[in-house]
Amino acid sequence: MKEVAKNDGKKDSAVFGHGKGPRDKKHKMERFLEVCLLVLLYDEAGYGYGLIEGLEGFGFSREELNVSTLYRTLRKMEKEHLVSSFWEEGGPGPRRRVYEITSEGKGNLDQWMNILEGRKKRIEKLINKYDEKTGFRKEEGE
Repeated sequence: MKEVAKNDGKKDSAVFGHGKGPRDKKHKMERFLEVCLLVLLYDEAGYGYGLIEGLEGFGFSREELNVSTLYRTLRKMEKEHLVSSFWEEGGPGPRRRVYEITSEGKGNLDQWMNILEGRKKRIEKLINKYDEKTGFRKEEGE
């Protein structure tokens, strides 16, 4: 992954992007979708509608995630060699395209988890500092 220097001089992965504005937020959500798909495909292959159901467990709603968005993302991931696909034959219904994570996809997912774990710690520190200053959580629990 490409590394970029941030304003504070520290390096961070460019996976999330560092621009501003609505377009960048969409890009970040697409990247988050990719990470979720890699997690879903980690142990077993999956197909369109099955993956949509799995994505609901990460907070995506069916309204915000349509089939065309899913397949566009999966095609992009396939071009990047993060997943591979094949047509599944058999059964009473039509053929369906099935996706599997590649070894490159697993490596990419490992990098993402390191990045997200670091961000999670920073967010937890922020929330804890807010709680210290406001007593917000103590009041809620009483």
